Amino acid sequence: MYLRAIISKVILLPCSKIYGAVTYVRNKMFDWGILKQCEFDVPVVVVGNLTVGGTGKTPHVETIVEAMRHSHHVAVLSRGYKRSTKGFVLANQRSTPRDIGDEAYQIYHKFNGQVHMAVCENRVRGIEELLRIDQAINLIILDDAFQHRYVKPSVAILITEYGRPVYADKLLPYGRLRESVRGMHRADIVITTKCPDDIKDIDFRIVSKHLELFPYQKLFFSRYAYQGLVPIFPDAVRSVPFLDWMSQNDTILAVAGIGNPRPFIRYLKSFLPRVKVNVFPDHHSYTRKDIDLIRNRYNSMKGENRIIVTTEKDAVRLECNPYFPHELKAVTFYLPIKVEFVNRHTTDDFADSIRELIRKH
Repeated sequence: MYLRAIISKVILLPCSKIYGAVTYVRNKMFDWGILKQCEFDVPVVVVGNLTVGGTGKTPHVETIVEAMRHSHHVAVLSRGYKRSTKGFVLANQRSTPRDIGDEAYQIYHKFNGQVHMAVCENRVRGIEELLRIDQAINLIILDDAFQHRYVKPSVAILITEYGRPVYADKLLPYGRLRESVRGMHRADIVITTKCPDDIKDIDFRIVSKHLELFPYQKLFFSRYAYQGLVPIFPDAVRSVPFLDWMSQNDTILAVAGIGNPRPFIRYLKSFLPRVKVNVFPDHHSYTRKDIDLIRNRYNSMKGENRIIVTTEKDAVRLECNPYFPHELKAVTFYLPIKVEFVNRHTTDDFADSIRELIRKH
């Protein structure tokens, strides 16, 4: 194991140096105006991260939408990762995760289609199309676009994870950073996500010190508050179980295809039932073989009560999956999450900071 780590460092670290040089030059070309940024009359809020993998962008985008949609006519634009379509696609009631991507599908249905949700690889064109379709739009949120610098943001929000801090990471491919931590200074707001429930004041100070933010940057801390179980197939379910009512004689099969499933699994293991785990890659498209694996794993479990619990992002893929067996629909649930701000901050404080930055812009 030690030898493998040495070999990996020798091979990958030089590649990281080259990658870092390329991203540095690219960012400087934007800073110097060689590569042009497009600025819109409508405020654009960009949400993204410096690392690959799950830092919790989608729940925070949903939090921003919920906080701003009563005072603004909001539209969300995403790349639509792993969709089967190309170009600009505006979500509608007939859209599937294959059409617009699982995250866009989740956001669209979270707000019952009351917020425009669109996907496009070219963010400039995507914004132009949205404004052409509905001239009443007065706030656009770009999901996962911190490195997409062709659009000049009114507000740039950077997401970083408490358990995997950017200041302790390395550039790709040796580490997980998409660009140098210097890129953090383009952010107006930095959110440290997935904070533990027992985080202390000293921990806030340590993180704040290591991030080395400028005075103009606002720092927030957030965590996930898991909600009650929700059936993926409500028509097949007679009653919804409560996790804290289940006993040690019951069993849960946790199914997750997200960037970092550890907090989700850790939460399920905090209850009495036994927890079996099936982890898949992020944004995984469940094949017939995967569904057969889940069914066989479920059938092999022991327990008085047996259920399948998955994440909200996985739920949208399983809901539309043609291979999902009818006999498992009554026992399959997802665990929704809600973002809570900590360290004496509230969602209203966060929304007020966004509004203030929009006014200044």
